[in-house]
Amino acid sequence: MKGTVISTLIAVGLIAGAVLLSKNAVPEVATAATVSIVDGKQIIEIHAKGGYQPRRISAQSNIPTILRFDTSGTFDCSASVRIPSMDITQNLPPSGSVDIPIGTQGTSTLEGTCSMGMYPFEIDFK
Repeated sequence: MKGTVISTLIAVGLIAGAVLLSKNAVPEVATAATVSIVDGKQIIEIHAKGGYQPRRISAQSNIPTILRFDTSGTFDCSASVRIPSMDITQNLPPSGSVDIPIGTQGTSTLEGTCSMGMYPFEIDFK
């Protein structure tokens, strides 16, 4: 009986700690180095391996945009990117870089994922 009470208290403490840590976590937003403008086109660099980094990106709206996916030893489902709203599915090489032009985006949020839907990412065009 005493062991059950102690185990329950430890479990409650661990769950409470996990909840508090997740509420205080700052969502990852891309730094300026991830988004650049070259020859009038916005290039957004996303690293694909075990998911997409950064997961949230802030970008400029109303400018032609290219998504550049970089891989390095990527053999998981993030080697296949999907952007359902644009009907885009693109397989990525295990190592290398692939550019996907997405045109000019208005103020919106573009959501993408891996082929299995496990690893999401989003781009906020402002």
